[in-house]
Amino acid sequence: MPPPPRQKKAPAFPSARILGAGCHIPEGVITNADLEKMVDTTDEWIVTRSGIRERRRAAPGQATSDLAVLAARQALATAGLEAACLDRIIVATSTPDNLFPSTACRVQHALGAPQVMSFDISAACSGFVYACELATQAITAGAARRVLVAGAETLTRFVDYGDRGTCILFGDGAGAVVMGPAGPEGGKGPPAGVLDIRCGADGADAGLITLPAGGSRQPASPETVAARRHFVHMDGRAVYREAIPRIVALATESMERSGLALEDIDLFIPHQMNQRIIEGAASRLKIPSGKIFVNLDRYGNTSAATIPIALAEAVREGRLRRGQLAMAIAFGGGLTWAGLLMRW
Repeated sequence: MPPPPRQKKAPAFPSARILGAGCHIPEGVITNADLEKMVDTTDEWIVTRSGIRERRRAAPGQATSDLAVLAARQALATAGLEAACLDRIIVATSTPDNLFPSTACRVQHALGAPQVMSFDISAACSGFVYACELATQAITAGAARRVLVAGAETLTRFVDYGDRGTCILFGDGAGAVVMGPAGPEGGKGPPAGVLDIRCGADGADAGLITLPAGGSRQPASPETVAARRHFVHMDGRAVYREAIPRIVALATESMERSGLALEDIDLFIPHQMNQRIIEGAASRLKIPSGKIFVNLDRYGNTSAATIPIALAEAVREGRLRRGQLAMAIAFGGGLTWAGLLMRW
């Protein structure tokens, strides 16, 4: 006897939502033509394998916290809020200003939000969604009402411009959102807010994307510097094999938990890591290209900053409007993965 059909779960009433989003893109540009002068590569090779045409670079003396502050100010402005109203500041980054103090504490000081709980989270490219999950928990529990979540990176400081497999991929940038209680809103239609948010990790594959030296396992030494172990190392082929099935599974599971269908999605915001990975996952999920937001060609992979940058740009460009359903999915070092389903 066949099993009874699966009942669709009614979408949950959201408990937290994004109140405003912002981003900052550094002015410095590294084009593929620039890279042709640094390493054995060509524009055609880079575009074919990654989809990237240029990436941004922070100015000399500009640190990760500086980018995060600029994105945060824009997010606060779009939310119509002041920094003084914040209860928490969470910065997702793999390229902090220092190992300690946290980059978030520097952001707190620059914004003028004294004594606000502030900390960093390190989950590589999934970091922003991880941070949103923590913010959602705090808001749902009533422990916070206004949480600033930023994803910021200065990855160009940590790539080896003699390694064509990694130096073509990464760029600098920052994005931020202000989150708060969903609460009642005027107007008609479903309430805006987070419908589903899930994060996971598999440390067995930690070595696939790593910055080997500089921590307690391999402290800085003349030997680690000579071996160029203070730069990003990545097994691109292995990451490609892992990324697509994980993204597909995460998206499918999230829709099932929310009682919605993939065709209900108005905008798919994938982590901007590689055009072939984005297209491969979208093809398996049967998401048409017109519903996918991509800025990878202009900014490259900015790790934890890619999703908040894309989110802020999508809203500014009118690609994501009130009442629409959006899904953001990230996959990165750790290995880590995270998905965020929300109604704007």
